[in-house]
Amino acid sequence: MNRRTFLQSSAAGLAGLAVLKSPGFAANLAKPKKRVGLIGTGWYGKVDLLRLIQVAPVEVVSLCDVDRQLLTEAAEIVATRQLSRKKPRTYGDYREMLKEKDLDIVLIATPDHWHALAMIAAVQAGADVYVQKPIGVDVVECQAMLAAARKHGRVVQVGTQRRSTPHLVEAREIVQEGRLGRIGLVETYCYGRRGISNPPDEAPPETLDYEMWTGPAPMRPFNQQKHPRGWRSYMEYGNGTIGDMGIHMIDMARWMLDLGWPKRISSTGGNYFHKEGKPNISDMQTATFDYGDLQMTWQHRHFGERPDPDYWWGATFYGEKGTLKAGISGFDFIPIGAGTRIHREWNDASAKYPVDSDRFPEDKTEKGIEYNVAPAVRAHMQDLLECSESRGRPRADISEGCISTAACVLANLSLQLGRSLTWNAEKGQVADDEEANRLLARPYRAPWVHPLPDKV
Repeated sequence: MNRRTFLQSSAAGLAGLAVLKSPGFAANLAKPKKRVGLIGTGWYGKVDLLRLIQVAPVEVVSLCDVDRQLLTEAAEIVATRQLSRKKPRTYGDYREMLKEKDLDIVLIATPDHWHALAMIAAVQAGADVYVQKPIGVDVVECQAMLAAARKHGRVVQVGTQRRSTPHLVEAREIVQEGRLGRIGLVETYCYGRRGISNPPDEAPPETLDYEMWTGPAPMRPFNQQKHPRGWRSYMEYGNGTIGDMGIHMIDMARWMLDLGWPKRISSTGGNYFHKEGKPNISDMQTATFDYGDLQMTWQHRHFGERPDPDYWWGATFYGEKGTLKAGISGFDFIPIGAGTRIHREWNDASAKYPVDSDRFPEDKTEKGIEYNVAPAVRAHMQDLLECSESRGRPRADISEGCISTAACVLANLSLQLGRSLTWNAEKGQVADDEEANRLLARPYRAPWVHPLPDKV
């Protein structure tokens, strides 16, 4: 069967993606199958894994989760979707899974506070890795993960799949061609809504190893909101909305503009309208990332109206010659004065890089899938596979994930400390701020030990 894949342009780095008809599974069947394992079989773990199965005849041999019910369900689904129809081995502890050292690729889709330890262990075991964003919950975790990938020579792709989203690749080309002129401001944002929730504390379900689920995070009473998906509302396990939603758009803007580390980070905000609830993330936050001659901002707000209902989660680029609005469902290029306006939907059949959704009817009925994002995840997985063969750097290399994740973490530290932070990228520290530097690594709950860049 022929499938469209989006491959990195060798002539211009990642100036764009070329749409090609691949020979498909038939040619790949002659090659040794990549042996795959997944750590974290909940919502997006299955979404990622099933997209990988769609683009290559991999063999999923191992699954790991601390929730036996999720683990069993995932094993049954995988057995129906992979070519061999074999049910993967299952584990409750990722360390036992990695002891086998029989995996070529490991996917990691645990709660954020587990990403660093699992990813470092996977590359130490000789596997290439696809790790969900954000890569860590503190700056030193990010630095250690990058150091581990380089030390062990492994390919590590981060799940910031905006870099592989067909309509956003076209939008990036508009930026790179200079059609916006000089860009002075990029606004990134998410305007969601949430209510006040107070689930009762209770004993964890019998199928969940809550001790292992908590891992290096502080031990807190269990409630049903935390697992399997509500943990994002608690700072103990992540970095709030900027760490969950912001990283996607901050990373996208960095990619479109070829930006590295910001020079200065400042942030204000807090939990203003939902104080009575148990979740402790901020319901409103504004952050500024200073790049000298360009400013990037982030804003989220979990109350009130959305300024633009079509772009409730996205980025707006303001240039001398025009404006670009870009989000997960499309983009709008609006030139100033003369010029042709471009409106693009995510599934526009006339787009420069059309999506491949028509080739995968199973997407339409898959539980939990983000249908409009599936083509991007497939392209992201294809890029991982290509780099696993060539040993090149993927589009969302761990180095890029380190910058985008750390920028979000530093914004939260600025909010916490009530002052701006000047970042010294060469030293990997906040300049002239000992208190901030002490906060670059969160305390780990014993017996778990925080990874360090020189000890991975």
